[in-house]
Amino acid sequence: MLDMKRLRLLWELSARGTVAAVAEALNYSPSAVSQQLALLEREAGVPLLRKVGRTLELTAAGSTLVSETEELLAGLERAEAALHVSHAEVAGTVRLAVFQTALLAMMPAALKRLRAEHPRLRVEMVQHEPETALHDTWARGFDLVVAEQYPGHAAAHFVGLDREPLASDPIRLALPVEGAGDAAFDRAASLADAAELPWVMEPRGAASRHWAEQVCRSAGFEPDVRYETADLQAHVRLIETGNAVALLPGLVHIGAAHRLRLVELPGRPRREVFTALRVSSGEHPALAAVREALQREADLLVAG
Repeated sequence: MLDMKRLRLLWELSARGTVAAVAEALNYSPSAVSQQLALLEREAGVPLLRKVGRTLELTAAGSTLVSETEELLAGLERAEAALHVSHAEVAGTVRLAVFQTALLAMMPAALKRLRAEHPRLRVEMVQHEPETALHDTWARGFDLVVAEQYPGHAAAHFVGLDREPLASDPIRLALPVEGAGDAAFDRAASLADAAELPWVMEPRGAASRHWAEQVCRSAGFEPDVRYETADLQAHVRLIETGNAVALLPGLVHIGAAHRLRLVELPGRPRREVFTALRVSSGEHPALAAVREALQREADLLVAG
């Protein structure tokens, strides 16, 4: 009989790529992971892994076993969800990944609502960039993710993840108020006027950075990106103090008294915010409760 814990390690290796990544994700030592995988090979009686340079690759038998293990893991999640459906009270732990602006705009009120309505539900939240959070949710590092998608820049799709729209977020050009910066900032009233101004953007590789650069190029200029940070609150501060301009999504301004000038962009683009979870766990009452609380908060923000 094959050991389920060792099968899970093989599946994790397939999902995460290296023994070191598996060890970090599951709080094991790399040597312990390697030892357990070697034991699994002996149990299976056939090679499951082969060395290619300094990495490990699955053999055909290993790939078959990973596919079967995926079905076993999904079945366990469906069984757990079915068990909790029969409970009168929503309980358990939900591991949630969420990006910064959604965290600040939606999560405080949603968490407060969940504590009042479901006192036995524990929500563990981590701020995480959407690009990696989606993968980590597929790989069972999180139960639910709040992610984003910029116009013309589709977020990665993973087989077995169920997406639901949460909010549609307008994106505008943010400029300092008059007098906060020099005269060049004061004269700017459109995207084209910002061609010679200093910009702040997220680091390269972020969907927002790629989209913002494309918008500027479509307007006929290459943005002068002098400042890079993934913290959109830092973007706001640089703009308020007359040091930069940026393209900011509307959620950044929820619950804050920012001193900015906001200018509509051509076509009035919007960022789509959505939740995603594994289909196999979608019927779990705890996940349904968190999704519902997030949707109610998003609807209130839109209405407001």
